[in-house]
Amino acid sequence: MDSLIAITVVCSIFAVGDLVSAKTKSILSMMFVSSVILLVGFWVGLPETIFEDAGLISLGSLMIAFLITHMGTLLSIEDLKKQWKTVVIALGAIIGIGIFLFIVGSPILGREYAVAAAPPISGGVIAAIIMGDAAKAKGLESIAVFTTLLVVTQGFLGLPVASLLLNKEAKRLLNNFRNNAVDNEAKAVEEVAATVNNPKKVKKKLIPPLPEELQTNYILLTKIGLVAILGFKIADLTNGVLNANVVCLLLGIIGREIGFLEENIMTKANALGLAMVGLMAVAFGNLTMATPQLLGSLIGPLVISLLLGLVGIIIFSGILGKVLGYSKEMAIAIGTSALFGFPGTYILSNEVANAVGETEEERKAILDEILPKMLVAGFITVTIASVILAGFMANLM
Repeated sequence: MDSLIAITVVCSIFAVGDLVSAKTKSILSMMFVSSVILLVGFWVGLPETIFEDAGLISLGSLMIAFLITHMGTLLSIEDLKKQWKTVVIALGAIIGIGIFLFIVGSPILGREYAVAAAPPISGGVIAAIIMGDAAKAKGLESIAVFTTLLVVTQGFLGLPVASLLLNKEAKRLLNNFRNNAVDNEAKAVEEVAATVNNPKKVKKKLIPPLPEELQTNYILLTKIGLVAILGFKIADLTNGVLNANVVCLLLGIIGREIGFLEENIMTKANALGLAMVGLMAVAFGNLTMATPQLLGSLIGPLVISLLLGLVGIIIFSGILGKVLGYSKEMAIAIGTSALFGFPGTYILSNEVANAVGETEEERKAILDEILPKMLVAGFITVTIASVILAGFMANLM
């Protein structure tokens, strides 16, 4: 397909997803709707090379390190300290998936399917590769394909469930915000007056910020690129013990804290939109493998595994959330981040805030509450915990 036509078709599919998401108040997320359109499209003749033809696979793969480093600039050290409960709930969700699938799933699916399913459901591509290699080493080729299908299809379950839960949580937050609006306004006035009378010193960064005229697109992108390169070099020095993406995230946080990176840097560099299109193309690229025949042969184990994994998430996240003082909707949404990870955690949070909040102030109030939790949860589940779980489960194959 012609490159210009290909990228226009891809953007049009994402645009339809945005439209449906807006009309349904993000109950049907953009990612879910786009996934369905693409899957059916590939079945009826949409070229499987459309993402490559559009040049988005190369762009998306290249932008992953940039975007993850950028995400680090969205989280301050104070944010991370505040999110320790989120980390506990996210880890609990992964443990819930592993235990529930192994204990309950083994008699239903068979030990091999149950063991192979837990890590991909807990995370994504890396976990699936680990389990697929373990399955192939045992001569279990069908299970190797099964782990890939789990990664391809798990978002179909996780995205709508998380979207529904986050919508309910956003409405609760909005109601609280509106009920406290008068108190918040009075408090804001008091804080402004206090600041005027007793101005606080602005916390100085180790590296002073660049003058406004030097914060150009190119300079900002160069800075984030240098940090991303450093992240990969550090990961290489550990021989893969440290995941490069995790290092980039941490360096993004550190870079913002010391002043080298600006907060929300890719947005300031006017580079976030197209980078996200490329990243989603990479995420959706696996859909080309989900043929009707392949799905049909494994549909039973696939559905049962995903449902059992979701039940494990609900039980463990729900219990931990109650203990730690989170609403059940927020706690379970944190757990479901394992089923889609980034960029879903970022996109869903923004979708919900935009759909539920009626003013910029309301949208910000919602986003400030759910986005840090979902971002941290997605990295804990998909990037870190699922890989650890895969290393453990591979030994049980």
